[in-house]
Amino acid sequence: MTDQPHVEGADHLAGVPDEFQRLWTPHRMAYIQAGPEPLREECPFCEAPKHADAERLIVARGESAYVLLNLFPYNSGHLLVCPYRHIATYDQATPEEVAEIGALTQTAMRVLREVSNCDGFNLGMNQGAVAGAGVDAHLHQHIVPRWRSDANFFPIIAKTKALPQLLGEVREAVAHAWPR
Repeated sequence: MTDQPHVEGADHLAGVPDEFQRLWTPHRMAYIQAGPEPLREECPFCEAPKHADAERLIVARGESAYVLLNLFPYNSGHLLVCPYRHIATYDQATPEEVAEIGALTQTAMRVLREVSNCDGFNLGMNQGAVAGAGVDAHLHQHIVPRWRSDANFFPIIAKTKALPQLLGEVREAVAHAWPR
């Protein structure tokens, strides 16, 4: 016996059972029905440094660039390195910005190894909307930690990512371990 009401003539809608699990998210209908988000007035990467570090998930600040957690991470500890200056592509960065983005990336890798025992990294910059950049107007480099023991198909099959730590906890651990 199920809790579902019987709808006469709808038996064919049940389909054939298969091996897939469904993650029902009816609360998402509000976002779907609202349509695309309006364009933001301000750039989130220009706006973040104007606020307290913990509030905007910033873990370290340099002279020309800073490091923050990705608000929509692929994995726990997914960091972004952003120049303060609003530029869209890597070739627009000054030699000083390039050097600091590189140095902050190296430090981020060392810190993530220390706090999360990761086995590898994906590093990358998606430049332009066509290349997959979610914020295409402001250059940012991704640092995604990877673990040998965490190669599962959950994201591929269910388009769902299991994140074992909250963003605030990750930010605190990374910021605390960042060299002063």
